[in-house]
Amino acid sequence: MKRILLLISLILISFSGFSQSRYISSTTKKIVFTRDGGKCQCCGRRDKLEYDHIIPFSCGGKNDPSNIQLLCQRCNRSKSNSCVCKIHQKKVGTNCCQGETSNSSMIITSTQCTGITLKGLRCKNRTRNKNGRCHHHQSPDL
Repeated sequence: MKRILLLISLILISFSGFSQSRYISSTTKKIVFTRDGGKCQCCGRRDKLEYDHIIPFSCGGKNDPSNIQLLCQRCNRSKSNSCVCKIHQKKVGTNCCQGETSNSSMIITSTQCTGITLKGLRCKNRTRNKNGRCHHHQSPDL
């Protein structure tokens, strides 16, 4: 009986964890890989590919195929939480927590997270949450 309860609780925890996480399903990955031709959408490399959120996850970007793109590790790390690959000076994202959208009638405002990192520094992520904290710092004690 204890094993069954443990199994059920683990299943429930795993589902609730994926609903608001950076987790990208294998189905979404297959769709994006096929759509993007198996290459970096910035420089065209075909190795060390990563799945990148076009609208950053920290700014409310979803895990839908329409918001995911393939970038090589170098371009993805260079882009970070912005819209531009700093290596190639090429725009590879939208919104980027700056209020920039393709629809000019929709204005999205964001602020810098008020959370503190483990090193004691202010978090550099931007957020649209009303509490002023990004997904890493949702509870006040983090």
